[in-house]
Amino acid sequence: MSRPPLAPLRQHDTHRLIPTKYGEGGESVLVRIADDDAQLAAIFDLDNATNHRLLAENGRLPGIGIDELVFGVAGAGIVNAAFTHPHPLGSRFNGPERGAWYAGFEWRTAKAEVAWHKSVELAEIDCFEESICYDDWLADFSGAFDDLRTAPAFATCLDPESYVASQELAERLLREGSAGILYPSVREQGGTCLACFRPALVQHVRRADRWRFTWAGRPEPEVEREPFEVPERLELDR
Repeated sequence: MSRPPLAPLRQHDTHRLIPTKYGEGGESVLVRIADDDAQLAAIFDLDNATNHRLLAENGRLPGIGIDELVFGVAGAGIVNAAFTHPHPLGSRFNGPERGAWYAGFEWRTAKAEVAWHKSVELAEIDCFEESICYDDWLADFSGAFDDLRTAPAFATCLDPESYVASQELAERLLREGSAGILYPSVREQGGTCLACFRPALVQHVRRADRWRFTWAGRPEPEVEREPFEVPERLELDR
C-alpha cells in the first residue's frame, strides 16, 4: 500500500487552542463540590485514579507507552494530555485509544478548526449559546512528516464529513513509525495543519494569548482577545 511523500519540516510558533479550564492552573470543577479541604483531597484522589494522563504516566494506559511521554520539561502535562485524552470517537488522524497533537500553522487556522468542531457540538443540542475561553499554546516542530498537501491519492482522508479513511491511514502510519501528518485544513481554506504522533517532537511549548469564543444564537462565534498576562515561563512538570 502506498504512503504519502515525506516532507522535511521546520516550523516555529504553531497554534493549538485548548480550553482554559484544561490548561495549567485551570481550576477543577471538583473545587465547587467539596465542602472542605479533606473532602476535596479525597475527591481528587478518586479523580486521579481514573485520569488517563496520570494512568499513562504510570504505565497503565494501553494506547501509549510511558516511554513515549515527556517528563521534566515545561508544558509536559499539556503535551501528554493531548495523547492520553482522545475524543471517544477519535479525531481525523487518531482513534479513540491514542490522541495526537493537532496544531495550525496560523492562528486563524486553529481558530477555524476549533470553532467548527464546537459549533457541531452545539448544533447537536440545537443551542448556539455558549462562551468558552481558550488558551493559545505555541509549539515548534522539526523533522520529516507524511505530507498530504500534494498527495491527491489520499483525498478521501480530507473528507469533511468522515474520518474513516483518515483514521485508517493514521493507524497504519503510526505502526510504520511515522512522526505525524501534514495536511491542508479542512475548515479554513489555505490553512495548513499538523497532526503530530510523537510527544517528544512537540518542542518549546509555551502559552500565548487567551481568547473568548462566544456563540450567541448563531453557528459562527464572536472571538475576542481576553485580558491575560502571559507567564514568562512555565514551571517544570515533574
